[in-house]
Amino acid sequence: MTVTAEKLVKVFPGVRALDEATLRLSPGTVHALLGENGAGKSTLIKIMTGVLRPDGGRIVLADGTEAHFSGPHDAQRAGIGVVHQERNLIPAFSVAENIALQAVPRKFGFVDRNAMRALAEKCLGQLDVRLDVDRPVAELSVAQMQLVEIAKALAVDSQVLLLDEPTASLTSDESDRLFAVMRALRDQGHAIVLVSHKLDEVFAIADTVTVLRDGRSVAEAQPLTDFRTDDIVNLMVGRAHAVLELDRKPVDRTTAPALELDTISTDQGHRDVSLAVRPGEIVGLYGLVGAGRSELARAVLGLDKITAGSIRVHGERVRIRDVGEALRRHRMGYVTENRKEEGVFLEQPISRNIAVTVWRRLARLGLVRARDENALVATYQERLGMRLSGPGQLAGQLSGGNQQKVSLAKWLAADCDILVIDEPTVGIDVRTKAAFHELIVGLAGDGLAILLISSDLPEMVTLADRVLVMRDHQLVGEVDNDHSYERTSQAVGRLLHSTGRIS
Repeated sequence: MTVTAEKLVKVFPGVRALDEATLRLSPGTVHALLGENGAGKSTLIKIMTGVLRPDGGRIVLADGTEAHFSGPHDAQRAGIGVVHQERNLIPAFSVAENIALQAVPRKFGFVDRNAMRALAEKCLGQLDVRLDVDRPVAELSVAQMQLVEIAKALAVDSQVLLLDEPTASLTSDESDRLFAVMRALRDQGHAIVLVSHKLDEVFAIADTVTVLRDGRSVAEAQPLTDFRTDDIVNLMVGRAHAVLELDRKPVDRTTAPALELDTISTDQGHRDVSLAVRPGEIVGLYGLVGAGRSELARAVLGLDKITAGSIRVHGERVRIRDVGEALRRHRMGYVTENRKEEGVFLEQPISRNIAVTVWRRLARLGLVRARDENALVATYQERLGMRLSGPGQLAGQLSGGNQQKVSLAKWLAADCDILVIDEPTVGIDVRTKAAFHELIVGLAGDGLAILLISSDLPEMVTLADRVLVMRDHQLVGEVDNDHSYERTSQAVGRLLHSTGRIS
């Protein structure tokens, strides 16, 4: 089935997520949809599958009719299915029950279990997959669950199938198996959309490619054979951006590191990762989504398991068990990428969000006074330029930029001297973004050691003193950043698709 998403526009408060982006899909092809984090891929998928409505543009189906989806079920009825990176299965249900969940066969008003099993076996047969359809999904491997997700989409006759990072949790052998399934579906006439940051996989399976950058399609349904890997990387990250000139202090490279990682390995797949961050230095950790940057930070802070290597804080070898211990014992803070679920308490007032890291310091006879919490709000409202109605306002009522400022304020209130900042400006408008950049450079100027994770290359060039490039959970090189976008982006681009790694 031919489907065209034509000149789609989607605007969120302060952010133009899609800016006349176009995606043209043809039957019998695997189409790669590529772009950096924040390029608009997820927004485009949500519009294609009825989760969001566009503010402009249109979706045109094979018969020339214009589609108006009021929800995901409308998209499914039009033959468009999606398999999300986070699986959407019910573990206690059987394989057959999960596959038939969106189109449960009935007989005399009751669930027809024989027909349900037959439907499941038919859909799995299309994938050349053999599974016991009565087996609970909880007993399956990750790869088998992924195949059940695809079979679930086929159960509602999806002729267009969008796969969002389908190999993120798969081994190489499992990925090869999935690719065989994708080729089989392509040969049956399905249009397959592959969203992935693993370019080697993209070149192994895809026929055509669309690249999004800043909400625009900079390559549109072009044959993948027209490109090399570095061409794709340059399309994704090679936009010309003026780098914000900031007043920064030079880093004293003779100073002992505040944070050192020595040949760290983790159960997330990192191997022999070594880096150092000095007081007053911003070290950038760059890579495409899926490279393992956030997972490395989480391991350092005790949220994921370190299997080998050591961490030193101000020269002392430490073992950090959780974020609370990192703060209390080592004055280390963590501004998480996931501000809505981990960064702020949406249903709690701003005062409580900012004061949470220093309640022990503020407590008198076991109680924390509201006026002490409010005093903190006043301090950081002015320092960070937060726009609030008052300290009692719920954090969930703030804009994304102000929520991020609240997330940062709680760590500043705790007087951290090491700060891990993960994707500080995703979903934030341009003006607030510039203010954040000035703030981060100012914090480094005050002597904080900052490990910065960002998928936004212009942001990295603006802020970092050094850029460490990560790919496939390993560091593959380092760029001494002179804040020239052209030079630094070219050096980073070469490392992103190089075959070697740093020793």
